Amino acid sequence: MLVEMSKVIETFNVLLTAAQRKVIADMLPNLTDRLKLNENNSRTISFTTKELESIQQKAEVARSHADNGMKRNSLRHIVDAVTKALDNSNGIGSIPASERLYQFKITLLESQPQIWRRIQVKDSTLDKFHERIQTAMGWTNSHLHQFEIDGERYGDPELLDDGFEDFECVDSTVIKISDIIPKDGKRFHFLYKYDFGDGWGHEVLFEGCLRAEKGGRYPLCVEGEMNCPPEDVGGIWGYLEFLEALADPKHEQHDDFVEWAGNFDPEEFDSEKTTKVMRRGLPDWRQI
Repeated sequence: MLVEMSKVIETFNVLLTAAQRKVIADMLPNLTDRLKLNENNSRTISFTTKELESIQQKAEVARSHADNGMKRNSLRHIVDAVTKALDNSNGIGSIPASERLYQFKITLLESQPQIWRRIQVKDSTLDKFHERIQTAMGWTNSHLHQFEIDGERYGDPELLDDGFEDFECVDSTVIKISDIIPKDGKRFHFLYKYDFGDGWGHEVLFEGCLRAEKGGRYPLCVEGEMNCPPEDVGGIWGYLEFLEALADPKHEQHDDFVEWAGNFDPEEFDSEKTTKVMRRGLPDWRQI
């Protein structure tokens, strides 16, 4: 579910011929003043979502009662044009690229209870998006990572190429979020892997696009649950053993883990603190 960003009423453009505009005026007289009926050429008219829905419904009904082919054809084109506009109103096309936010839910695979974050980010390279995930989840960018999207491997060739075998990946330092998102703005998911030794897998679910608030600051962690496991804890199964030892003062590894991890609370999470960390970002390893 997208977090609501704005109460502003938006309008969406539809290109209509003079005949089509006349048909709409006959069905919805309250729109007559905006339909430019005195102009003979095709014109683009702006409608709200509610107006588009009304036009669509009335045109569908009128098609079945049209008394001539010309009118029936106009109604069919009206339905097609309005349906396309409605599709855009619910997708990426309704939001200018400069104002577009991408909302993702990131879930650590096999975690129970689930460890997850919902974030909103502006367009960036996948390399920068990796940084957003690291800081949102609570990792420290201490290990290698990669994305797996539609059967393709995405990563930084400079980091992933070990020089010992044929290596292929799509360069994540140049590919942007907008390059991988479906053009219709529909939900889809892909994998993000971090620390190939511990094997932390994440499902990254693209939930949709929305318009950034005027004056709003991003990236933003909207919500989430549970603390991030410590680095180098041994993957999800090592983490479970870690939690078991931490909770049992009599466990043979309890003291060692307390000394190693400090006052670790597996349920600790604060979206505001996470947002601050996301905005602060990570050091650029290339500059270190």
